[in-house]
Amino acid sequence: MSVTVETGTTIAFDRFWLWLRHHANCIVRAGTVDTFLHDQEAFHWHLDEDAERNPVVQMIWGKLLVGEMVLDVRDVLYVEATPEEGGEPDQFLFELVGGSKEEPYAVYHFLVAHGFEEEGGHPAGLKH
Repeated sequence: MSVTVETGTTIAFDRFWLWLRHHANCIVRAGTVDTFLHDQEAFHWHLDEDAERNPVVQMIWGKLLVGEMVLDVRDVLYVEATPEEGGEPDQFLFELVGGSKEEPYAVYHFLVAHGFEEEGGHPAGLKH
């Protein structure tokens, strides 16, 4: 299934992943076409890499692993950031786009409570 790539901000995956690891608790939803992990008050996110350096996204409740995604990013071309339509104000959808340049499609997505900032801080009112 291919999607039309909307005009938005594009980010290299490595840069996005480094930033996201500092904003793990700002994730509202993470997923693929088939699977979604939704944030809940009692859960927290843990982002790391496995032994083969594949990015790992875990949803944890206390010490219990609730859900996990191991990302295969070898074919990710870029990450596209767009404001979330119809969602909460200021939320941004980050799509990890793969496929060919002629027919790109979203392989993974992250809905985050705010947009991508170059350095540190959060918009007023948001904290980790």
